[in-house]
Amino acid sequence: MSGPGGALRCELLKAWRAKVPALTALGFSLAPIMGGLFMFILKDPGRARAMGLIGAKAQITAGTADWPTYFGVIAQAVAVGGSMLFALSTAWVFGREFAERTVKLTIALPTSRAAVVTAKFVVVAAWSIALAAWVFGLSLGIGWLVGLPGWSMDAAFSASGNVAATAGLTIALLTPIAFIASAGRGYLAPVGFAILMVFLAQILAATGWGGWFPWSVAPLFAGIAGPRGAQLGIHSYVIVGVTSMLGFLATLAWWRFADQTT
Repeated sequence: MSGPGGALRCELLKAWRAKVPALTALGFSLAPIMGGLFMFILKDPGRARAMGLIGAKAQITAGTADWPTYFGVIAQAVAVGGSMLFALSTAWVFGREFAERTVKLTIALPTSRAAVVTAKFVVVAAWSIALAAWVFGLSLGIGWLVGLPGWSMDAAFSASGNVAATAGLTIALLTPIAFIASAGRGYLAPVGFAILMVFLAQILAATGWGGWFPWSVAPLFAGIAGPRGAQLGIHSYVIVGVTSMLGFLATLAWWRFADQTT
């Protein structure tokens, strides 16, 4: 492995041979499946009750089973579920070197540490984009099977753009996870941090301060608390960008200057 191209090939090979990508795809598949099940129940509560999907005494009083609603559910799943699964992927990519005690071998190779870090970020971004695309594609198939009304190409294109933007905002905030995985030398610290951020994001979004907290921006953009314009402004996206850049620079600096002793 030498140069940026070699570093990228090495990281891609690690991910390709591991089981983690397949497991994250499997876990993320639950989002459109459960969303489709919910749409099916809303569309025909009587049939769902007869099939035993809901209890005989369950009351379905709210909700609309159509494509726009389903697309909204998928976007919110990418924002919230993606925050966790993308973070797990990032923790694995950056933390495995320490957990498997191969970090000395990695930094001893004739490749700059900046190239190694950049390659890891490229793999994380590509991995996360692939997961978001998989979930959206799976949601189209499930929505078709359920027979949701309200389909149109305009709605589908709009939804794909919404999901892509939500995924982009979520992916941008993976750089602090990478830094914590590197500085924490493993998986536990970044996963704990990701859980805390998701928890705080929900609280601050509910209290009206989500637009000022970077981890609340993607869920709010996806409409988890109603129309996105209610809390979000240009400052929200600037905060996400600044947080992302600081996380990247901190990760780069840590790999460049930290004493690798494990």
